[in-house]
Amino acid sequence: MNKYKVPYTIAEIGGNHKGDMDIAKEMIQMAAVFCKVDAVKFQKRHNIELLTTEQYNAPHPNPINSYGDTYGAHREFLEFDVHQHAELKEYCESLGITYATSVWDLTSAKEIAGLQPEFIKIPSACNNHYEMLEWLCKNYDGEIHCSTGMTTPDEIDELVNFFEKQDRAQDLVLYNCTSGYPVPFPDVCLLDISTLLEKYGGRVKHIGFSGHHLGIAVDIAAYTLGANIVERHYTLDRTWKGTDHSASLEPAGMRKLARDLRAVHQALTHKTMDILPIEQVQRDKLKYRKA
Repeated sequence: MNKYKVPYTIAEIGGNHKGDMDIAKEMIQMAAVFCKVDAVKFQKRHNIELLTTEQYNAPHPNPINSYGDTYGAHREFLEFDVHQHAELKEYCESLGITYATSVWDLTSAKEIAGLQPEFIKIPSACNNHYEMLEWLCKNYDGEIHCSTGMTTPDEIDELVNFFEKQDRAQDLVLYNCTSGYPVPFPDVCLLDISTLLEKYGGRVKHIGFSGHHLGIAVDIAAYTLGANIVERHYTLDRTWKGTDHSASLEPAGMRKLARDLRAVHQALTHKTMDILPIEQVQRDKLKYRKA
């Protein structure tokens, strides 16, 4: 029997919809019908709460990617309100694909929890926002997925211990992640998946992998190491303006990733007999026989 869990592929749309609901829906449809992934994921920020006044009014650190005169204006341009998220969730459900969202602040967490998605994601930047995490543990019944980029081993320990004290570790999914866009291969650090499994595999629901690298070979390796949930940024065009597009998969790549993860899951078995039926035909025809 295959000891590996069935792979679960998430297409991270984030802000790659460029603030356009029509593009967002096109991305959902493409992910569901063409790519055949399991879920799409957006992001929700309440920017006034999340950013300081100085951060909000500062110019975008990379103006060529900005959709506004300031970083705050840029973030607001890419933001969907909770009613739009409800519409996107309904659209996902009509296509048989799971809707999810990363939340960056307490207000966003409350708004998205009200939509009752199957899971809510906590980005690496916010996995120490314990006020938000405590509210979710007490008020939201779905899975809580947490990335561990830019997070020390002691901080990961603290995070898991917190969920255990809240009696919610059975709903926690930890993702191996390196925070960068894109991440060079030596910085992906795939073997940290093994570390997470050794330390927390029996304490949390799943171990996942959130990749910001190029290509899809690394994701297959992540799955074989035990990360059954694989999340990748996703775009319709990697040349579009924005921070995440260059580290994202276009539909053809996302389709291949989901396909290859399913194929590898089927292939990760032992032979059930010495000579398989498919081999017996070839053995009868080709195997050397001593004269």
